[in-house]
Amino acid sequence: MTHNPTFLIRGARPLGGDPADILIRDGRVAAVGAPAAGDPAAEVVEAHGLIALPGLVDLHTHLREPGREDAETVASGARAAAMGGYTAVHAMANTDPVADTAGVVEQVWRLGRDAGHCDVQPVGAVTQNLDGAHLAELGAMADSIARVRVFSDDGMCVSDALLMRRALEYVKAFDGVVAQHAQEPRLTEGAQMNEGVVSDRLGLAGWPAVAEEAIIARDCLLAEHVGSRLHICHVSTKGSVQILRWAKSRGCDVTAEVTPHHLLLTDDLAESYDPIYKVNPPLRTAEDVAALREALADGTIDCVATDHAPHPIEAKETEWSNAAMGMIGLETALSVVQHTMVDTGLLDWAGVAERMSATPARIGRLSGHGRPLEVGEPANVTLYDAAATREIDPAAMASKSGNSPYRGTTLPGRVVATFLRGTPTVLDGKIQ
Repeated sequence: MTHNPTFLIRGARPLGGDPADILIRDGRVAAVGAPAAGDPAAEVVEAHGLIALPGLVDLHTHLREPGREDAETVASGARAAAMGGYTAVHAMANTDPVADTAGVVEQVWRLGRDAGHCDVQPVGAVTQNLDGAHLAELGAMADSIARVRVFSDDGMCVSDALLMRRALEYVKAFDGVVAQHAQEPRLTEGAQMNEGVVSDRLGLAGWPAVAEEAIIARDCLLAEHVGSRLHICHVSTKGSVQILRWAKSRGCDVTAEVTPHHLLLTDDLAESYDPIYKVNPPLRTAEDVAALREALADGTIDCVATDHAPHPIEAKETEWSNAAMGMIGLETALSVVQHTMVDTGLLDWAGVAERMSATPARIGRLSGHGRPLEVGEPANVTLYDAAATREIDPAAMASKSGNSPYRGTTLPGRVVATFLRGTPTVLDGKIQ
Protein backbone atom coordinates (compact mmCIF):
# COMPACT_ATOMS: atom_id res chain seq x y z
CA MET A 1 0.00 0.00 0.00
CA THR A 2 1.33 3.45 -0.93
CA HIS A 3 2.00 5.80 2.00
CA ASN A 4 2.88 9.05 0.22
CA PRO A 5 1.18 11.63 2.47
CA THR A 6 0.58 14.16 -0.30
CA PHE A 7 -1.61 13.72 -3.38
CA LEU A 8 -3.03 16.11 -5.92
CA ILE A 9 -6.27 14.83 -7.44
CA ARG A 10 -6.48 16.84 -10.63
CA GLY A 11 -9.71 17.75 -12.40
CA ALA A 12 -12.23 15.68 -10.47
CA ARG A 13 -15.86 16.76 -10.14
CA PRO A 14 -16.81 16.91 -6.44
CA LEU A 15 -20.39 15.61 -6.10
CA GLY A 16 -20.70 15.75 -9.88
CA GLY A 17 -20.19 19.53 -9.99
CA ASP A 18 -17.55 21.66 -11.67
CA PRO A 19 -14.01 20.29 -12.07
CA ALA A 20 -11.65 21.05 -9.21
CA ASP A 21 -8.28 19.99 -7.90
CA ILE A 22 -8.20 18.33 -4.47
CA LEU A 23 -4.94 18.51 -2.53
CA ILE A 24 -4.49 15.85 0.16
CA ARG A 25 -1.78 16.32 2.76
CA ASP A 26 -1.18 14.46 6.03
CA GLY A 27 -4.44 12.56 5.74
CA ARG A 28 -6.67 15.59 5.29
CA VAL A 29 -8.05 17.73 2.52
CA ALA A 30 -5.62 20.64 2.29
CA ALA A 31 -7.14 22.56 -0.62
CA VAL A 32 -10.02 22.36 -3.07
CA GLY A 33 -10.17 24.59 -6.10
CA ALA A 34 -9.52 25.08 -9.76
CA PRO A 35 -6.60 24.59 -9.57
CA ALA A 36 -5.69 23.81 -5.98
CA ALA A 37 -2.48 25.18 -4.53
CA GLY A 38 0.49 23.42 -6.06
CA ASP A 39 2.81 21.18 -4.09
CA PRO A 40 5.94 19.88 -5.79
CA ALA A 41 6.00 16.88 -3.44
CA ALA A 42 2.49 15.78 -4.38
CA GLU A 43 1.82 12.65 -6.38
CA VAL A 44 -0.59 13.61 -9.15
CA VAL A 45 -3.73 11.56 -9.75
CA GLU A 46 -5.35 12.49 -13.04
CA ALA A 47 -9.10 12.48 -12.43
CA HIS A 48 -10.56 14.48 -15.30
CA GLY A 49 -14.19 13.51 -15.75
CA LEU A 50 -14.28 11.45 -12.56
CA ILE A 51 -16.81 12.14 -9.82
CA ALA A 52 -15.35 12.72 -6.36
CA LEU A 53 -17.46 11.51 -3.46
CA PRO A 54 -16.82 11.24 0.27
CA GLY A 55 -15.72 7.70 1.05
CA LEU A 56 -18.76 5.43 1.20
CA VAL A 57 -19.99 3.93 4.48
CA ASP A 58 -21.90 0.65 4.72
CA LEU A 59 -24.14 0.02 7.71
CA HIS A 60 -24.69 -3.64 6.90
CA THR A 61 -21.83 -5.95 5.88
CA HIS A 62 -21.32 -9.63 6.67
CA LEU A 63 -17.60 -10.36 6.94
CA ARG A 64 -18.11 -13.90 8.37
CA GLU A 65 -14.94 -13.89 10.48
CA PRO A 66 -14.60 -15.40 13.04
CA GLY A 67 -15.90 -18.84 12.14
CA ARG A 68 -16.78 -18.79 8.44
CA GLU A 69 -13.52 -17.84 6.82
CA ASP A 70 -14.36 -20.15 3.91
CA ALA A 71 -16.89 -17.53 2.78
CA GLU A 72 -15.11 -14.28 3.72
CA THR A 73 -12.53 -12.85 6.08
CA VAL A 74 -12.31 -9.39 7.52
CA ALA A 75 -9.30 -8.76 5.25
CA SER A 76 -10.95 -10.01 2.05
CA GLY A 77 -14.18 -8.19 2.85
CA ALA A 78 -12.27 -4.99 3.58
CA ARG A 79 -10.55 -5.29 0.19
CA ALA A 80 -13.93 -5.78 -1.49
CA ALA A 81 -15.24 -2.73 0.34
CA ALA A 82 -12.34 -0.59 -0.83
CA MET A 83 -12.87 -1.78 -4.40
CA GLY A 84 -16.48 -0.65 -4.09
CA GLY A 85 -15.49 2.83 -2.88
CA TYR A 86 -16.10 2.21 0.83
CA THR A 87 -13.88 3.61 3.54
CA ALA A 88 -15.89 2.18 6.44
CA VAL A 89 -18.17 -0.81 6.92
CA HIS A 90 -20.19 -2.12 9.86
CA ALA A 91 -19.52 -5.83 10.36
CA MET A 92 -22.65 -7.74 11.39
CA ALA A 93 -22.69 -9.89 14.50
CA ASN A 94 -23.83 -13.29 13.15
CA THR A 95 -20.34 -14.80 13.21
CA ASP A 96 -19.24 -17.99 14.96
CA PRO A 97 -18.86 -17.27 17.81
CA VAL A 98 -21.47 -14.54 17.71
CA ALA A 99 -20.23 -11.02 18.33
CA ASP A 100 -22.15 -10.76 21.61
CA THR A 101 -19.25 -9.98 23.97
CA ALA A 102 -16.57 -7.33 24.24
CA GLY A 103 -13.94 -9.95 23.40
CA VAL A 104 -15.40 -10.88 20.03
CA VAL A 105 -16.13 -7.32 18.85
CA GLU A 106 -12.60 -6.32 19.84
CA GLN A 107 -11.25 -9.24 17.79
CA VAL A 108 -13.17 -8.07 14.73
CA TRP A 109 -12.07 -4.47 15.30
CA ARG A 110 -8.40 -5.52 15.49
CA LEU A 111 -8.68 -7.65 12.36
CA GLY A 112 -10.07 -4.64 10.51
CA ARG A 113 -7.35 -2.37 11.80
CA ASP A 114 -4.67 -4.84 10.76
CA ALA A 115 -6.20 -5.28 7.27
CA GLY A 116 -6.10 -1.53 6.73
CA HIS A 117 -8.15 -1.30 3.53
CA CYS A 118 -11.11 0.37 5.25
CA ASP A 119 -12.32 0.96 8.78
CA VAL A 120 -14.24 -2.03 10.13
CA GLN A 121 -16.73 -1.11 12.85
CA PRO A 122 -18.21 -4.14 14.61
CA VAL A 123 -21.95 -4.45 15.18
CA GLY A 124 -22.86 -6.10 18.46
CA ALA A 125 -25.58 -8.70 18.86
CA VAL A 126 -28.73 -7.66 20.69
CA THR A 127 -29.22 -11.07 22.30
CA GLN A 128 -26.84 -13.77 23.48
CA ASN A 129 -25.95 -16.11 20.63
CA LEU A 130 -28.78 -14.49 18.67
CA ASP A 131 -31.16 -16.62 20.73
CA GLY A 132 -33.80 -13.90 21.08
CA ALA A 133 -34.14 -14.72 24.77
CA HIS A 134 -31.46 -12.90 26.78
CA LEU A 135 -29.81 -9.53 26.18
CA ALA A 136 -26.15 -9.63 25.21
CA GLU A 137 -23.40 -7.59 26.90
CA LEU A 138 -24.52 -4.33 25.30
CA GLY A 139 -22.81 -2.02 27.77
CA ALA A 140 -19.53 -3.95 27.74
CA MET A 141 -19.42 -3.85 23.93
CA ALA A 142 -20.18 -0.13 23.96
CA ASP A 143 -17.36 0.50 26.44
CA SER A 144 -14.83 -1.70 24.62
CA ILE A 145 -12.09 -0.37 22.33
CA ALA A 146 -14.47 -1.11 19.44
CA ARG A 147 -16.97 1.46 20.82
CA VAL A 148 -19.97 -0.41 19.45
CA ARG A 149 -22.97 1.82 18.79
CA VAL A 150 -25.05 -0.37 16.46
CA PHE A 151 -26.63 -3.56 17.78
CA SER A 152 -28.41 -6.12 15.63
CA ASP A 153 -29.39 -9.78 15.55
CA ASP A 154 -29.51 -9.50 11.76
CA GLY A 155 -30.39 -12.80 10.21
CA MET A 156 -32.78 -13.23 13.12
CA CYS A 157 -35.57 -10.96 14.28
CA VAL A 158 -35.81 -9.78 17.88
CA SER A 159 -39.39 -11.01 17.88
CA ASP A 160 -40.09 -10.74 21.62
CA ALA A 161 -41.64 -7.32 22.18
CA LEU A 162 -40.55 -7.06 25.82
CA LEU A 163 -36.95 -7.95 24.97
CA MET A 164 -36.95 -5.41 22.12
CA ARG A 165 -38.23 -2.75 24.49
CA ARG A 166 -35.48 -3.54 27.01
CA ALA A 167 -32.82 -3.34 24.30
CA LEU A 168 -34.12 0.03 23.10
CA GLU A 169 -34.08 1.32 26.67
CA TYR A 170 -30.57 0.00 27.34
CA VAL A 171 -28.84 1.54 24.31
CA LYS A 172 -30.12 5.02 25.17
CA ALA A 173 -27.44 5.27 27.85
CA PHE A 174 -24.64 5.45 25.26
CA ASP A 175 -26.50 6.83 22.22
CA GLY A 176 -26.72 3.44 20.59
CA VAL A 177 -29.19 2.18 18.03
CA VAL A 178 -30.93 -1.15 17.63
CA ALA A 179 -30.98 -2.28 13.99
CA GLN A 180 -33.90 -4.65 13.54
CA HIS A 181 -34.17 -7.49 11.05
CA ALA A 182 -37.93 -7.18 10.58
CA GLN A 183 -39.28 -10.68 10.09
CA GLU A 184 -42.11 -12.13 12.13
CA PRO A 185 -40.88 -15.73 12.44
CA ARG A 186 -44.28 -17.40 12.74
CA LEU A 187 -45.38 -15.87 9.44
CA THR A 188 -42.28 -17.00 7.56
CA GLU A 189 -41.81 -20.60 8.68
CA GLY A 190 -40.55 -22.53 5.66
CA ALA A 191 -40.81 -19.47 3.41
CA GLN A 192 -38.74 -19.62 0.23
CA MET A 193 -39.54 -16.42 -1.68
CA ASN A 194 -41.93 -13.47 -1.82
CA GLU A 195 -45.55 -14.48 -1.37
CA GLY A 196 -47.46 -13.59 -4.51
CA VAL A 197 -48.28 -14.57 -8.05
CA VAL A 198 -44.83 -15.97 -8.79
CA SER A 199 -44.62 -18.10 -5.64
CA ASP A 200 -48.08 -19.52 -6.39
CA ARG A 201 -47.00 -20.39 -9.91
CA LEU A 202 -43.75 -22.01 -8.80
CA GLY A 203 -45.24 -23.82 -5.83
CA LEU A 204 -42.74 -22.30 -3.40
CA ALA A 205 -43.77 -21.34 0.13
CA GLY A 206 -44.47 -17.62 0.24
CA TRP A 207 -42.89 -14.95 2.44
CA PRO A 208 -45.64 -12.37 3.03
CA ALA A 209 -44.93 -8.66 3.09
CA VAL A 210 -46.89 -8.35 6.32
CA ALA A 211 -44.23 -10.39 8.14
CA GLU A 212 -41.87 -7.43 7.67
CA GLU A 213 -44.43 -4.69 8.05
CA ALA A 214 -45.90 -5.93 11.34
CA ILE A 215 -42.50 -5.88 13.08
CA ILE A 216 -41.66 -2.43 11.72
CA ALA A 217 -44.96 -1.01 12.98
CA ARG A 218 -44.51 -2.60 16.41
CA ASP A 219 -40.94 -1.45 16.82
CA CYS A 220 -41.62 2.12 15.70
CA LEU A 221 -44.25 2.32 18.44
CA LEU A 222 -41.83 0.83 20.97
CA ALA A 223 -39.06 3.26 20.00
CA GLU A 224 -41.46 6.17 20.25
CA HIS A 225 -42.64 4.96 23.65
CA VAL A 226 -39.16 4.70 25.18
CA GLY A 227 -37.61 7.60 23.23
CA SER A 228 -34.84 5.56 21.67
CA ARG A 229 -33.19 5.24 18.28
CA LEU A 230 -34.37 2.47 15.96
CA HIS A 231 -32.95 1.45 12.60
CA ILE A 232 -34.74 -0.88 10.18
CA CYS A 233 -32.54 -3.18 8.12
CA HIS A 234 -33.11 -3.96 4.41
CA VAL A 235 -36.63 -2.57 3.89
CA SER A 236 -38.25 -4.43 1.00
CA THR A 237 -41.97 -3.67 0.65
CA LYS A 238 -44.26 -0.82 -0.33
CA GLY A 239 -46.19 -1.32 2.91
CA SER A 240 -43.01 -0.91 4.96
CA VAL A 241 -42.41 2.43 3.25
CA GLN A 242 -45.90 3.59 4.17
CA ILE A 243 -45.38 2.60 7.81
CA LEU A 244 -42.05 4.44 7.93
CA ARG A 245 -43.66 7.60 6.55
CA TRP A 246 -46.35 7.35 9.22
CA ALA A 247 -43.81 6.76 11.99
CA LYS A 248 -41.62 9.67 10.94
CA SER A 249 -44.66 11.94 10.76
CA ARG A 250 -45.23 11.11 14.45
CA GLY A 251 -41.68 12.11 15.31
CA CYS A 252 -40.39 8.60 15.90
CA ASP A 253 -36.57 8.50 15.83
CA VAL A 254 -36.42 5.78 13.18
CA THR A 255 -34.08 5.37 10.24
CA ALA A 256 -34.12 2.76 7.51
CA GLU A 257 -31.94 1.27 4.81
CA VAL A 258 -32.54 -0.33 1.43
CA THR A 259 -30.19 -2.69 -0.38
CA PRO A 260 -29.09 -2.17 -3.98
CA HIS A 261 -30.61 -5.51 -4.99
CA HIS A 262 -34.02 -4.50 -3.65
CA LEU A 263 -33.78 -1.34 -5.77
CA LEU A 264 -33.30 -3.36 -8.95
CA LEU A 265 -34.23 -7.04 -8.83
CA THR A 266 -37.74 -8.55 -8.65
CA ASP A 267 -39.23 -11.87 -7.59
CA ASP A 268 -39.82 -13.06 -11.15
CA LEU A 269 -36.10 -13.95 -11.23
CA ALA A 270 -36.98 -16.91 -9.01
CA GLU A 271 -38.59 -18.54 -12.04
CA SER A 272 -35.09 -19.63 -13.04
CA TYR A 273 -34.82 -21.56 -9.75
CA ASP A 274 -31.27 -20.17 -9.57
CA PRO A 275 -30.44 -19.86 -5.85
CA ILE A 276 -28.28 -16.84 -6.60
CA TYR A 277 -31.56 -14.92 -6.31
CA LYS A 278 -32.50 -16.38 -2.92
CA VAL A 279 -32.11 -13.67 -0.30
CA ASN A 280 -33.53 -12.51 3.03
CA PRO A 281 -35.77 -10.54 2.83
CA PRO A 282 -36.78 -11.95 -0.54
CA LEU A 283 -36.86 -10.09 -3.80
CA ARG A 284 -40.26 -8.45 -4.11
CA THR A 285 -42.47 -7.12 -6.91
CA ALA A 286 -41.91 -4.32 -9.42
CA GLU A 287 -44.44 -2.24 -7.44
CA ASP A 288 -42.35 -2.67 -4.31
CA VAL A 289 -39.17 -1.73 -6.20
CA ALA A 290 -40.80 1.48 -7.47
CA ALA A 291 -41.91 2.39 -3.95
CA LEU A 292 -38.43 1.76 -2.52
CA ARG A 293 -36.81 3.99 -5.12
CA GLU A 294 -39.28 6.77 -4.43
CA ALA A 295 -38.76 6.42 -0.68
CA LEU A 296 -34.97 6.59 -1.01
CA ALA A 297 -35.32 9.68 -3.20
CA ASP A 298 -37.61 11.54 -0.79
CA GLY A 299 -35.75 10.52 2.37
CA THR A 300 -38.32 8.16 3.86
CA ILE A 301 -35.60 5.54 3.50
CA ASP A 302 -32.46 7.17 4.81
CA CYS A 303 -29.61 5.25 3.26
CA VAL A 304 -28.33 2.43 1.07
CA ALA A 305 -26.73 -0.58 2.77
CA THR A 306 -25.34 -3.55 0.89
CA ASP A 307 -26.23 -6.51 3.15
CA HIS A 308 -23.12 -8.04 1.57
CA ALA A 309 -23.65 -11.74 2.37
CA PRO A 310 -20.89 -14.01 1.02
CA HIS A 311 -21.34 -17.78 0.85
CA PRO A 312 -19.07 -20.60 -0.33
CA ILE A 313 -19.92 -22.25 -3.66
CA GLU A 314 -21.56 -25.32 -2.15
CA ALA A 315 -24.02 -23.19 -0.18
CA LYS A 316 -25.43 -21.68 -3.38
CA GLU A 317 -24.89 -24.30 -6.06
CA THR A 318 -27.60 -26.60 -4.75
CA GLU A 319 -31.37 -26.93 -5.04
CA TRP A 320 -33.34 -23.80 -4.16
CA SER A 321 -34.87 -25.16 -0.93
CA ASN A 322 -31.48 -26.02 0.57
CA ALA A 323 -29.54 -23.00 -0.66
CA ALA A 324 -28.30 -20.29 1.69
CA MET A 325 -29.89 -16.86 1.53
CA GLY A 326 -27.80 -13.88 0.54
CA MET A 327 -25.87 -12.00 -2.14
CA ILE A 328 -22.55 -10.19 -2.23
CA GLY A 329 -22.81 -6.51 -3.02
CA LEU A 330 -19.93 -4.30 -1.86
CA GLU A 331 -18.23 -4.07 -5.26
CA THR A 332 -21.40 -3.37 -7.26
CA ALA A 333 -23.45 -1.15 -4.91
CA LEU A 334 -22.46 2.21 -6.36
CA SER A 335 -23.07 0.98 -9.91
CA VAL A 336 -26.56 -0.28 -9.04
CA VAL A 337 -27.40 2.99 -7.31
CA GLN A 338 -26.22 4.89 -10.37
CA HIS A 339 -28.36 2.68 -12.61
CA THR A 340 -31.52 2.81 -10.49
CA MET A 341 -31.37 6.28 -8.93
CA VAL A 342 -29.01 8.61 -10.79
CA ASP A 343 -29.53 7.55 -14.39
CA THR A 344 -33.30 7.63 -13.75
CA GLY A 345 -33.15 11.19 -12.42
CA LEU A 346 -34.28 10.29 -8.90
CA LEU A 347 -31.02 11.37 -7.23
CA ASP A 348 -28.08 13.58 -8.10
CA TRP A 349 -24.55 12.79 -6.93
CA ALA A 350 -24.94 14.99 -3.86
CA GLY A 351 -27.93 12.85 -2.95
CA VAL A 352 -25.86 9.70 -3.45
CA ALA A 353 -23.18 11.08 -1.12
CA GLU A 354 -25.81 11.83 1.49
CA ARG A 355 -27.37 8.35 1.35
CA MET A 356 -24.22 6.29 0.94
CA SER A 357 -21.77 8.24 3.10
CA ALA A 358 -23.01 11.03 5.38
CA THR A 359 -26.22 9.43 6.64
CA PRO A 360 -24.89 5.92 7.37
CA ALA A 361 -21.90 7.48 9.14
CA ARG A 362 -24.28 9.55 11.25
CA ILE A 363 -26.50 6.58 12.10
CA GLY A 364 -23.45 4.49 13.06
CA ARG A 365 -21.86 7.41 14.93
CA LEU A 366 -18.64 7.24 12.90
CA SER A 367 -17.29 10.74 13.46
CA GLY A 368 -14.39 10.49 11.02
CA HIS A 369 -16.48 9.40 8.03
CA GLY A 370 -19.21 10.87 5.87
CA ARG A 371 -17.61 14.29 6.03
CA PRO A 372 -17.78 16.77 3.12
CA LEU A 373 -14.86 17.21 0.74
CA GLU A 374 -13.76 20.43 2.39
CA VAL A 375 -10.50 21.82 3.72
CA GLY A 376 -9.53 20.30 7.04
CA GLU A 377 -11.74 17.25 6.74
CA PRO A 378 -10.35 13.69 6.75
CA ALA A 379 -9.36 12.72 3.21
CA ASN A 380 -11.76 9.82 2.78
CA VAL A 381 -12.41 10.10 -0.95
CA THR A 382 -13.85 7.92 -3.70
CA LEU A 383 -13.17 8.65 -7.36
CA TYR A 384 -15.81 7.17 -9.67
CA ASP A 385 -16.05 6.92 -13.43
CA ALA A 386 -19.79 7.18 -14.10
CA ALA A 387 -19.26 7.05 -17.88
CA ALA A 388 -17.67 3.61 -17.81
CA THR A 389 -19.46 0.29 -18.17
CA ARG A 390 -18.34 -3.14 -17.03
CA GLU A 391 -19.43 -6.72 -17.25
CA ILE A 392 -19.65 -8.22 -13.79
CA ASP A 393 -17.31 -11.16 -13.26
CA PRO A 394 -17.37 -12.47 -9.67
CA ALA A 395 -14.11 -14.32 -10.30
CA ALA A 396 -12.38 -10.97 -10.71
CA MET A 397 -13.74 -9.53 -7.47
CA ALA A 398 -11.87 -9.13 -4.20
CA SER A 399 -14.49 -11.00 -2.18
CA LYS A 400 -13.75 -14.66 -1.46
CA SER A 401 -17.30 -15.56 -2.54
CA GLY A 402 -18.83 -15.24 -5.98
CA ASN A 403 -22.57 -15.18 -5.22
CA SER A 404 -23.31 -11.98 -7.12
CA PRO A 405 -26.75 -11.72 -8.74
CA TYR A 406 -25.22 -9.51 -11.46
CA ARG A 407 -22.72 -12.02 -12.85
CA GLY A 408 -22.53 -11.72 -16.62
CA THR A 409 -24.58 -8.52 -16.71
CA THR A 410 -23.36 -5.05 -17.64
CA LEU A 411 -23.56 -2.25 -15.09
CA PRO A 412 -22.57 1.40 -15.38
CA GLY A 413 -19.62 2.97 -13.65
CA ARG A 414 -16.52 1.79 -11.84
CA VAL A 415 -14.51 2.90 -8.83
CA VAL A 416 -11.14 4.21 -9.95
CA ALA A 417 -9.64 5.17 -6.60
CA THR A 418 -10.43 5.05 -2.89
CA PHE A 419 -8.49 7.06 -0.31
CA LEU A 420 -8.66 6.24 3.41
CA ARG A 421 -7.42 9.21 5.44
CA GLY A 422 -5.25 10.28 2.53
CA THR A 423 -3.78 6.87 1.76
CA PRO A 424 -4.92 5.16 -1.45
CA THR A 425 -6.41 1.73 -0.82
CA VAL A 426 -7.46 1.48 -4.47
CA LEU A 427 -5.69 3.32 -7.29
CA ASP A 428 -6.33 2.94 -11.01
CA GLY A 429 -8.95 0.35 -10.12
CA LYS A 430 -6.46 -1.90 -8.30
CA ILE A 431 -5.96 -2.74 -4.63
CA GLN A 432 -2.87 -1.06 -3.20
